[in-house]
Amino acid sequence: MEPGTRFLVFAGSLANAFAVAWDELRGWLDGRPFVTVPLSIALLLVLAWVSLLLVRATVVPAVRALVSRTPHKWDDVVLRHHVLDRLAYLVPMAVVYRGAALMESLPEAASTLLQRLALGCTAIVMARALSGFLAALNELYNSNPRAAERPIKNLLQVVDVVGHIAALIFVVAALLDRSPVLLLSGLGAMSAIVMLVFRDSILSLVAGMQVTRTDLIRIGDWIEMPQFNADGFVIDVALNNISVQNWDKTITVIPAHKFLENSFKNWRGMQQSGGRRIKRSVLIDLSTVRFLTDEEVEYFERFDLLRDYIRQKKKEIEEHNRKYPIDPSIPVNLRRLTNLGTFRAYVERYLRRHPRIHQEGFPFLVRQLQPTEQGLPLEIYVFVNDVQWVVYESVQADIFDHILAAVPHFGLRVFQSPTGHDVTRALVGRENVAIGELPPSLSLPGDRPRSQP
Repeated sequence: MEPGTRFLVFAGSLANAFAVAWDELRGWLDGRPFVTVPLSIALLLVLAWVSLLLVRATVVPAVRALVSRTPHKWDDVVLRHHVLDRLAYLVPMAVVYRGAALMESLPEAASTLLQRLALGCTAIVMARALSGFLAALNELYNSNPRAAERPIKNLLQVVDVVGHIAALIFVVAALLDRSPVLLLSGLGAMSAIVMLVFRDSILSLVAGMQVTRTDLIRIGDWIEMPQFNADGFVIDVALNNISVQNWDKTITVIPAHKFLENSFKNWRGMQQSGGRRIKRSVLIDLSTVRFLTDEEVEYFERFDLLRDYIRQKKKEIEEHNRKYPIDPSIPVNLRRLTNLGTFRAYVERYLRRHPRIHQEGFPFLVRQLQPTEQGLPLEIYVFVNDVQWVVYESVQADIFDHILAAVPHFGLRVFQSPTGHDVTRALVGRENVAIGELPPSLSLPGDRPRSQP
């Protein structure tokens, strides 16, 4: 007998033997349902597991290879968020659902239960796949340069929550063999309890949507909210809360509805304008304010920043005094320059030449405020042309270093509460300087002689 013929005879004998054995096994199992049902369920689960392995080994790699060849980026993002991997679980659910109906060895009750469980698991799989798809959609949207202005993460989270709630309702409806519409109508009676239990979550949900719709807060905004010790940049706008990274690198998480209930400061306008405000005063001792002598006027005319100012003022004063001739023996009868006014003009011209100060398009003031018991505030109100914190603080410090050092050169004194050192010097009589005079290094011919200790 030829080898091929012998193989066919052997295969036929083996098939006959397998059929006989299967008939005997079925005959033995027919009288033992406590063994038949678990074995049928186990066989069905094994088939479902094998189908999942086959899908993951064949379909998923094939789709990945196909996606990698496409010029589009959105499909790569969808795969990166495991949407296809989660959808692969639909195959074993379908195997369980169809297999439970086809297996004659399963009782009707067991078959129905397996089918309901398969339907419920299918709803969960779809909800999980929806979560991955929404995460991919958010990543694709954030790749847009303008995404920070209108974040959609909280809206996508709302859709995700609604999807999971719908899946949960479908699971319960499948297990109870009831219509999901009936379950939804029954939820109306529980709405009051739900609103009471989830009050903060509902408020934050609505507030998060309002914050996004009205563009109150964007990712990257610098905000201040002292009620929650928040002072820094917004790093996340989520469904229920907003995360702020403070300057000390700590993170403050604030419920979204608090931004509608409490006031907060958003520095976005300053960042977009390109200018950051300096609003600081120097307190001048009122007892040092006086008129300038002619010699001092000539001295200040040598200042590069004051040369044009002094010449213009001298011309105006001469014309005024010539127009209104009065007794010049009384100083207040004449129009004269003061050391404070000259110092204010010096500060203004110093800032006009500063390369870091906005000269146009922003307020520019060097003004006097209401005198107080601590002296006369001379306020600097200008804008730095760089909004970076480090640069801003450096420019501000440099400006006031110069202003404070220049104050004594105009015969003025910065107010400062007496310290223990001041009291000690006064008691031992080591300071006996005439108030309002220029320092010894800048004494002019018209100055009064200082008394010696």
